[in-house]
Amino acid sequence: MTTRLRLPAPLRRVLSVARKEFLQLRRDQLTMGFVVGVPIVQLVLFGYAINQDMRHARTAVVDGSNTTASRQFVGELEATQTFDVVAYPAIEEQARRLLEEGDVQIVVLIPADFTRDYYRGKGAEVSFLVDATDPTLARAVLASTDGLEDHLNSRRLAFAARTGAASLRVARDSGGAGASGDQVDERPWRFSVLTYYNPELRTPVYVVPALLGVILTSTMMLMTALSIVRERERGTFEFLIGTPVHRFELMVGKISPYVVIGFVQIAIVLLAGLLIFQVPVRGSLIDLAVASLLFIGANLTLGLVISSVTVNQLQATQLSFFFFLPSVLLSGFMFPFRAMPRPAQWIGELLPLTHYIRMTRGILLRGSGLGDHLPEAAALTVFLVATLLLATKLFRKEVG
Repeated sequence: MTTRLRLPAPLRRVLSVARKEFLQLRRDQLTMGFVVGVPIVQLVLFGYAINQDMRHARTAVVDGSNTTASRQFVGELEATQTFDVVAYPAIEEQARRLLEEGDVQIVVLIPADFTRDYYRGKGAEVSFLVDATDPTLARAVLASTDGLEDHLNSRRLAFAARTGAASLRVARDSGGAGASGDQVDERPWRFSVLTYYNPELRTPVYVVPALLGVILTSTMMLMTALSIVRERERGTFEFLIGTPVHRFELMVGKISPYVVIGFVQIAIVLLAGLLIFQVPVRGSLIDLAVASLLFIGANLTLGLVISSVTVNQLQATQLSFFFFLPSVLLSGFMFPFRAMPRPAQWIGELLPLTHYIRMTRGILLRGSGLGDHLPEAAALTVFLVATLLLATKLFRKEVG
């Protein structure tokens, strides 16, 4: 006769509650998807998309020399993989404008006497203007230019030693075309790197403007997502539907108070950044307000979409976090956007936070205007309209 093991009563009760909780979780498809999806998303993002190595920075070259030697030098720059030449402005003012608008991150200035000075041994000077609002980029450029300068000088001096080219070390005869002895430079290449907008390479200057978007994303989206779900859980949702208020009017009324809350948060962050971290405000606050209004609207309408597809506050919180995590990691807030693989950049371009961070850093740090960020404003507008239409459609299905 087999004796059946009888568990203690407290343990049986614990196991019964645990079994009930497990069955409830298994029936909650959104929660189970969250349990499985979050580890996969984090693994892909941190293992594949996140890259601290700065490569292929958008670069404009003003080639005042326009000779074979200067073009070979541009080729040497691109061979480092730090520089990706995308523009050849005719004059320095045009290049500086591209830097201010954020179209390029680096400007290389090659002087008109570049080739002559190089071959006469006087030293070929090249200037690099770097958008240092991203300290990671500025440090990468400093390291890359130092290494390239040493490499080119070593190669040139080794070539001179092999060929006996005394023009690098001694003066030519007075009747020659070379430089005099006191003019000859032992280092034929000289690079100067000028860091713009953040010359001290302070991290808070880079982080604080982006924090505006991160804070607004977390609070605006989550609070809106919870608002309608909370009404549904409290039983007041049917009362709202029974009023003469139109569905669209109901949604606009729901999100309107959060717009005010969003601007209060912006004021707090800007004031704290200015007083504590000395973050500059070089652009127009009106331009920043317009950009912020578009971004707040985009997050609020996304919150409405989340509230329409969830049935309780736990699900709304989970789904909000599922969107928030890629937004932070793929928007350029923590890691250089240009350093990420192309597929990760494509996903990042779909996120409102990516475009808002570009606008805030441009307006606050570089002093650019809203007109310089029309593609970003257009992307936010399209996202806002699309999510508002989707929320309206899902909301109708819910109340129908």
